[in-house]
Amino acid sequence: MAGLRERKKQQTRQHISDVATGMFLERGFDEVTVAEVAEAADVSVNTVYNYFPAKEDLFLDRQEEAIDHPSLLVRERAPGQSAAEAVLGAIRQDIISRGARIGMAEGMGRFIQVMFGTESLRRRMMEIHQRTGERLTETLREAAGADERDHLPELIAGQLLAIRTMIFRTVGHRMIEGRPLDEIADLALEKLDAAQSLLSQRLLDYARRPAAPDTPPGGPGGPS
Repeated sequence: MAGLRERKKQQTRQHISDVATGMFLERGFDEVTVAEVAEAADVSVNTVYNYFPAKEDLFLDRQEEAIDHPSLLVRERAPGQSAAEAVLGAIRQDIISRGARIGMAEGMGRFIQVMFGTESLRRRMMEIHQRTGERLTETLREAAGADERDHLPELIAGQLLAIRTMIFRTVGHRMIEGRPLDEIADLALEKLDAAQSLLSQRLLDYARRPAAPDTPPGGPGGPS
């Protein structure tokens, strides 16, 4: 029964978020009230707030997953792979696969337009970026066995997330303009290559997981 109740809660949460997102994309974030979302989703206003403490949570309903994602990449890096190779490799793969995580999925242009054009959502994105950096810093510290006095985890987290943000903005603005996906991907990969070429070898080697027998440096998907 507990499993069934949890599934129903997840379904209700997803339903409310889907309804809200559709309304935000159609009318704009500031033009839609929580009461209107509740009515359209056929739930009470209190139910909406039970699942989403703030209106911004309705639009950015996967923020916890987004905050943890870079840290997850580091935790699950392959044998022989460094932290930077794991994070930068995932960004590259998202671009190549035209993934939603980097903003290239169908329909993302309007979503990004609303996000970039709404002050409260921009503030929330800044908060998400800060929390992502803090979590990645701690993950890097643990992965490298660094102590609290070591500044490298924080500095490396900042540089990796700066590159990711730059790529997301590059993609986002061109998705809003309706540019072809191949053109956007080519530009994003060009910028990623340029950014990666500026990184020091010390950063690129940081927190490298010991290689398994016969595993080349960089691990699966690492530099060729």
